[in-house]
Amino acid sequence: MNFDDFSIRIPKIKNLPLPGEASHLKMAPQFRLEELQNARKKPQITKKAAVMALFYPDEANLTRLLLILRKSHPKDVHSNQIGFPGGQVEAQDIDMMETALRETYEEVGVDPRNIEVVKSLTEIYIPPSNFDVHPFIGLYNRTEPFLLQETEVEELVEVSLPDFMDDANIFTEELTTSYATNVPVPAFKLNGYTVWGATGMMLSEIKSLLQQVL
Repeated sequence: MNFDDFSIRIPKIKNLPLPGEASHLKMAPQFRLEELQNARKKPQITKKAAVMALFYPDEANLTRLLLILRKSHPKDVHSNQIGFPGGQVEAQDIDMMETALRETYEEVGVDPRNIEVVKSLTEIYIPPSNFDVHPFIGLYNRTEPFLLQETEVEELVEVSLPDFMDDANIFTEELTTSYATNVPVPAFKLNGYTVWGATGMMLSEIKSLLQQVL
């Protein structure tokens, strides 16, 4: 789908109810289900973060979704994983949306003034790092090159809209995680990468919303 058509249709999701946990559970590994279904058991004090699911046109004006491969850091449980641009709340941030916009600017160089935030999504708790993460969907109507934050971002993963929406790109793979060894995990296969866990669950909610308007 070209970006002009996409940008006309996407605002329709503003009035749709969030699929929420129902969409998350579709991509939740078995070992995460109990935690997601019993969120009250999470610690009273959690760290806060926000991320941006950014849709934009490529040079052919076709719609793409931006993901990033994070750098490898020995003490970071999310290092060397695929995720959205974003990061931890800082004291100067007015709200979670400002966090997502600021972090997107820092990590991939997109000026917040050029992002139209379309919808706030369902917050998700990530047990390994004790983070509550708040995702947003944004539109970036530019083809300017992204500027990678070299200390945080290893690679851009620019996913075409058809690949993202294709059910054939959802599968189950056996992975070794911080929870268990060789466990079946539902995941997206995007640009050759296996995308699972919290990012996969957030992608599931985004996909559910898009299916209703595209």
